[in-house]
Amino acid sequence: MTTDTTRVYIFDTTLRDGEQSPGATMSHEEKLEIAGLLDDMGVDIIEAGFPIASEGDFAAVSEIAKNSKNAVICGLARANVKDIDRCWEAVKHAAQPRIHTFIGTSPQHRAIPNLTMDEMADRIHDTVTHARNLCDNVQWSPMDATRTEWDYLKRVVEIAIKAGASTINIPDTVGYTAPVESAELIRRLIAECEGGEDVIFATHCHNDLGMATANSLAAVAGGARQIECTINGLGERAGNTALEEVVMAMKVRGDIMPFSTGIDTTKIMHISRRVATVSGFGVQPNKAIVGKNAFAHESGIHQDGMLKSADTFEIMRPEDVGLTETNIVMGKHSGRAALRSKLKNLGFELGDNQLNDLFVRYKALADRKKEVFDDDLIALVTDAGSDGDGHLEVKFLRVICGTEAPQSADLTLRVGDADHQATAQGDGPVDAAFNAVNALFPNKAQLQLYQVSAVTEGMDAQATVTVRIEEDGRIATGQSADTDTVVASLKAYVNALNRLIVRREKTGSDAKEVSYKDVG
Repeated sequence: MTTDTTRVYIFDTTLRDGEQSPGATMSHEEKLEIAGLLDDMGVDIIEAGFPIASEGDFAAVSEIAKNSKNAVICGLARANVKDIDRCWEAVKHAAQPRIHTFIGTSPQHRAIPNLTMDEMADRIHDTVTHARNLCDNVQWSPMDATRTEWDYLKRVVEIAIKAGASTINIPDTVGYTAPVESAELIRRLIAECEGGEDVIFATHCHNDLGMATANSLAAVAGGARQIECTINGLGERAGNTALEEVVMAMKVRGDIMPFSTGIDTTKIMHISRRVATVSGFGVQPNKAIVGKNAFAHESGIHQDGMLKSADTFEIMRPEDVGLTETNIVMGKHSGRAALRSKLKNLGFELGDNQLNDLFVRYKALADRKKEVFDDDLIALVTDAGSDGDGHLEVKFLRVICGTEAPQSADLTLRVGDADHQATAQGDGPVDAAFNAVNALFPNKAQLQLYQVSAVTEGMDAQATVTVRIEEDGRIATGQSADTDTVVASLKAYVNALNRLIVRREKTGSDAKEVSYKDVG
């Protein structure tokens, strides 16, 4: 790590804390892809997962560690020897490995493992010492630090520092604190803890009160030099600090926040779109930095100002975050070279086989639409082959609609290696199509979310459909786009079922299911 006091390290936990969002489970290949993109964009530390949680998590962390080029690769471990040993086995392959161990120190969290203050202090000493004997880069976190009594927090932070932790992370686990408190807490810890000036203090904020970004930046002002964050603010409950927000805030407002990161901000839009796709969590249109409307101007006054000078209503350039100007240049006569060039401008690098598959889908779309917009192409890329990679695949659908219920759907669905057909009725075409799937693939999944949004404007716009389902505590999300809303709905439902199948096949508990009762 550099000795530059203005350098802020970006610790990305999209693959760990972000993936703990209900329904956001990523496949092994998707985790490797996102890790590669994070490494490429200049993230300093990648928290690749929770190795003890499952064999799948261990394998992903281990593979990411082997493939990392520049970033420190970190794994999470609870405060016990078994967790720490398993974490080390996964991250030790990295050129720069890190063990991150934690325990809840607030009154609310101390009650979970049923430890007294002294017993917890002893455990912190022993487990940090054990981690430090394995790895020279150890991070320690007092979970729910912002609700921990000051005297006890100071005590256990000093214990962790003396035991060998080189990074002390201060989590606002439940999004409880406010910016003025966040800054003051970090300032006091650095000033009053023995050894506080010799370690890096980090901040990890949740967005329950909508203050995660503000709290993280306030912590930096107080002396923190590592921000824990996720792409798109993905995370449990209301999410985490959004990487794109803190990075761009420091870049745009360097006058009052004279700090720097190693992030290549031109790669932000691409990784934002990929995380949204693989997690199934779309980005809200008015989301800061990466939302569809972040650089859109409809008001006449705004448009007039933009035409005269872009900085009238834009405090940063779209190209600074990897966004190209939306334009209509693609049509049904465009060829592969033009498609490849356009996709590259949008941040997508496709192999020949991927391009060929996408080109067929693009031509089919161009035949149905008069104008193909950038957002249409993005929807095609994110949807390409998404329902053909799993156990279930839609082969044929025909719906019969009328002014009177019920509606009916004829479906051919590939289940495993064989095609099966069914006809089902329902209260509308989408319900009928879903019922046909359930007839061919019986399941107990309950529909929790069904959301439709237009990709672009016009009568021929594609619809993006998001479906979230739940079965026995497992949550899975699917997404698909098509000019036919019923087709998009069906494919999104099938995508969600495929993700649910993957979760069923996971052995043991995963990162969402490991609890303090296992600490010992």
